[in-house]
Amino acid sequence: QVQLVESGGGLVQPGGSLRLSCAASENIFNFNDMGWYRQAPGKQRELVATINVGGRINYEDSVKGRFTISRDNAMNTVFLQMNNLKPEDTAVYYCNARIMSKNYWGRGTQVAVSS
Repeated sequence: QVQLVESGGGLVQPGGSLRLSCAASENIFNFNDMGWYRQAPGKQRELVATINVGGRINYEDSVKGRFTISRDNAMNTVFLQMNNLKPEDTAVYYCNARIMSKNYWGRGTQVAVSS
């Protein structure tokens, strides 16, 4: 069973930075792609950023230029560097890994942006 464990969330002031980590229980090249999603209170879960096995990256429009997704293959870990955070980035952030049509999810890590 694939396990994904997120870390790195917390409370930060507007304009601040956080780096999220997602450690996978197996080789990340087993996945077609990995990524980050977020869910704010009362809203649907939405895509933030993804990276596929070939290294192709996709970002949601509101985070372009502020967030960077990357991976460490040796550590089987995917990162999300978040800069210039805004209050509207407040949400629970979930790590996702996909193998064909099967999706795996972490338990999520809370990010709160507030002064």
